[in-house]
Amino acid sequence: MTSYRQAGVDLLGADRHVANISSVVTSTWAANVIGGFGGFAAGVEIPDGYQRPVLMMSVDGVGTKLELARLAGRWDGIGMDVVAMCVDDVAALGARPIGFVDYLAVGALDLERDLAIVTSIAAACRMAGCPLLGGETAEHPGVMEAHAVDLAGAVMGVVEHGAELGASRVVEGDKLVGLKSPNLRSNGFSLIRALFADSLEEHLESFLEPSVIYSPAVQNAVATGAVHSAAHITGGGIAGNIPRSLPRHLGASIDTKAWKPPAVFEAVAAKGVNRDEMWRTFNMGIGFCLTVDPDGLGAVLAATAEHDPTVIGVVTAGGGLDIR
Repeated sequence: MTSYRQAGVDLLGADRHVANISSVVTSTWAANVIGGFGGFAAGVEIPDGYQRPVLMMSVDGVGTKLELARLAGRWDGIGMDVVAMCVDDVAALGARPIGFVDYLAVGALDLERDLAIVTSIAAACRMAGCPLLGGETAEHPGVMEAHAVDLAGAVMGVVEHGAELGASRVVEGDKLVGLKSPNLRSNGFSLIRALFADSLEEHLESFLEPSVIYSPAVQNAVATGAVHSAAHITGGGIAGNIPRSLPRHLGASIDTKAWKPPAVFEAVAAKGVNRDEMWRTFNMGIGFCLTVDPDGLGAVLAATAEHDPTVIGVVTAGGGLDIR
């Protein structure tokens, strides 16, 4: 073995992959993107209107949902998952996403699959109003199985200094507004794969539904001035994420009768998962939660109407989360 190709790395294939994705990536660019495709990096100008811009960053991945995508040979929704996990994290601080990059690791290149993945990422970036500035596709022969795929991304967001959402702004009596999630999004799939090991194919359609991207609607809600803090309901579920948006001296009461979780959660619970485990693992039909000044509730509900916003609880005195 005396060549890189013999070791399993296809440099010519990598060149073809880069050529394939060039127009897909640059389709997300506007005049504020600095640099060219295929360089070592690209940048973005901070939008006008900020006096003291604060840059926020977040990184996340799709997790083991990728294994289900591989089994189904379906990659068109995976970009929604990785972009949502990142841009909705910075949205929880009130930040607008202004640049995204991805990292795709594969055992061996597959030009059709890899183009589909990058195309889905670009589509999600356009939906989020965020340019896909670049990324990396890395071939890992001998370390990953030839069919294996891993995908992660990172986002940069911007918010005006002093306008950040956070627990310090929350007061007793604030309302909790939940934005609906029709599916599992991209969390809890290690448990899903174990529970449905013998029947995955029967449920792949619902399990592979792509994540909702909340960031644009959240920005609209923040613009009302009535949002105090926010929680992106990802790993840890409602039980683990809403407390992160509250000060330690305050808690919240959640009314679980305020909405009906989608059928996919009923199917999971029917496998014997107890109530507490469901609420600390899955989003249970609420993908994002806003803590809102009651006086501005109507404006926030209007701003997020596309996600069927529902008042799911209230901030209470004393710490802790009461899920009734």
